[in-house]
Amino acid sequence: MMSTERKVIRARDVMKTEFDMIDGRVTVMEALRTMRHVETKSLIVDKRHDDDEYGMVLISDIARDVLAKDRSPDRVNVYEIMSKPLLTVDPDMDIRYCARYFEKFHLSRAPVMENRKVIGIISYTDMVLKGLVHF
Repeated sequence: MMSTERKVIRARDVMKTEFDMIDGRVTVMEALRTMRHVETKSLIVDKRHDDDEYGMVLISDIARDVLAKDRSPDRVNVYEIMSKPLLTVDPDMDIRYCARYFEKFHLSRAPVMENRKVIGIISYTDMVLKGLVHF
């Protein structure tokens, strides 16, 4: 008898573990100049203290809130355009549920959190290309 069980692929299996963490007080231009991991299409905004929450700025936020509005990236601070608090993903979440979660809340990417720390970023692309194709 053939087993029809499929291997569970978890968020931690497909997430990107390299990402940019920035201070929310920097300007959009400073953030872009220091961005090392362009493939994540996002910047994680660090907490200011233990009781704070992480924020996130997507490249699409910069396009919509800075570029399209003809605002100077040298005059706009990251905290002005970031999303905060964030919907996050547990590293052990099955990517099938992760994809449903993204659909339900209209997400394109989200931080993966463990013990109140960001340990990665996951996107639809990671789930499909790493989750479906390479496993």
